[in-house]
Amino acid sequence: MQPSPSAEPEQPDDAVPGAAEEGATITPYRDGPLIVRGDFRLVDQDGAEIDPGRRTVALCRCGKSGIKPFCDGTHKRAGFSAPSAPSRPRPAAQLRDVAGD
Repeated sequence: MQPSPSAEPEQPDDAVPGAAEEGATITPYRDGPLIVRGDFRLVDQDGAEIDPGRRTVALCRCGKSGIKPFCDGTHKRAGFSAPSAPSRPRPAAQLRDVAGD
């Protein structure tokens, strides 16, 4: 049986529902990488585009990866430790002050 024309289109396995409308989602994993999902551009500090090769990537947070900016799992051997969420929230006013300097 084929889906009706009004059925939701199939999404790839690594797609996040609503990501196309909302842009990228970045999730810091506890003691691990930043997982980036959705529509995003990855560029180096000179603005040159880095081809991620997919819509979901793991970016190194520990600084030890051999394939930076991507994660290669080295954080496990290095004993990298970081929470998933900030240890304390940053008020929006402070963020605006930093951006305005």
